[in-house]
Amino acid sequence: MPIEITMPKLSDTMTTGTLVKWLKKEGDSVNPGDIIAEVETDKATQELEAFEPGTIAKIMVAEGSQIPIGGLIVVLAGPGEKVTDVAKAVAEAPRAAAPSATKPTAAAPSAAPAAAPSATAIASAIPAAVSAAAPAPAPAPAPVSGVAANTPSPAGQSASGKPRVSPLARKIAAEKGLDIGSVRGTGPGGRIIRRDVLEAPVGGTVAKMAGPPPKTKLQAGTLPLSNMRQTIARRLLESKQSIPHFYVSMDVVMDALLDLRRAVNEQFAPSKLSVTDFICRATAVAIANVPAVNASFSPTAIIRHGTVHLGVAVAVEDGLVVPVIRDAQLLSVFEISTRIRQLAELARSRKLKADQMTGGTFTISNLGMYGVREFQAIINPPEAAILAVGGTEPRPIVKNGQVVPGQVMSLSLSADHRVVDGAAAAEFLGELKTILENPLRMVL
Repeated sequence: MPIEITMPKLSDTMTTGTLVKWLKKEGDSVNPGDIIAEVETDKATQELEAFEPGTIAKIMVAEGSQIPIGGLIVVLAGPGEKVTDVAKAVAEAPRAAAPSATKPTAAAPSAAPAAAPSATAIASAIPAAVSAAAPAPAPAPAPVSGVAANTPSPAGQSASGKPRVSPLARKIAAEKGLDIGSVRGTGPGGRIIRRDVLEAPVGGTVAKMAGPPPKTKLQAGTLPLSNMRQTIARRLLESKQSIPHFYVSMDVVMDALLDLRRAVNEQFAPSKLSVTDFICRATAVAIANVPAVNASFSPTAIIRHGTVHLGVAVAVEDGLVVPVIRDAQLLSVFEISTRIRQLAELARSRKLKADQMTGGTFTISNLGMYGVREFQAIINPPEAAILAVGGTEPRPIVKNGQVVPGQVMSLSLSADHRVVDGAAAAEFLGELKTILENPLRMVL
């Protein structure tokens, strides 16, 4: 009997997957445990594993296609079956079933993937045929008036070669007696707008720019939403709409911690600990002492977690992911540092596994390395709090009644008011501040 392989659910928030790359081709034999493809979920790129022996008879989706969970990906000929017979049956199967994959385009970035054919229907009549190739492009329109159909007009000109001018700019130019053809347009696509006409000399001569135009990264276009970006948009919107956020901030004098970090890094060179490593360790210790923030909300109860699974937000090319350091309260600064580096590397290469991104009880988001002084983060459900870490910078502080320079960092806690009260949030931040300002408390 033919073997169907469908899109599995590879993360807790996944609804669709993108078939990034086929590692097997039609006609290849497959054994249990073989990796046949790479699939991009909303959080990482993961390997798709075969669990039964067979031979690939028909690949149902092309690379780059989005497939909903349960959508058909590939059909294998089982042991003893002829590959050609299975492939022929697939090709001749009725095409009334909905396709199992869509290939997003810039014109419709948010289009939802079509529903996958029923697995029962596939098993009874061989999978519904879904073309593995991308749809054929529509025929190009015929040239108009002898001009090639897709030849773009010069910047700032219409198809007839005349400058593109806004109606208001044309009216002002007529009132000023200005030759509109001599004006350089700065609007979209080089269009002449009101500002260009007002700034142009009455004689119609436009001052030449000194040197070449400045380089720019600006580029118009429509970017399809990736699986990751769709999930970020959905989850953060749900978080802000459904969780009553409130925010508590404190400043921390970091001189003692920076001195300790410098001494440790000199002692254990070439190993280097970052400020983030110390903040993560201090946070885990503070949570152990003030566990109210290490909780989740349910309709009938507040769930207190008995261990600290610390999420650390990591920026990746198309958004961010939150790998989780498990049992962080039991780890030393060096162990936390090692875990962070390993997980961050996996995150940026999109190789994180599902169990490395789930189960967090508290999250840290650090933008200090970007020069951000202070910000408020959005809670990562089902957690009840998230810590936003700003940069460390020299500021005046009062010490022993005197104003002296000090290295200061701002921390902001976003908390779910259904779970955490203001006093508990303040107590946690106060505990974290005490540990960071007396860093030996986190290592003893």
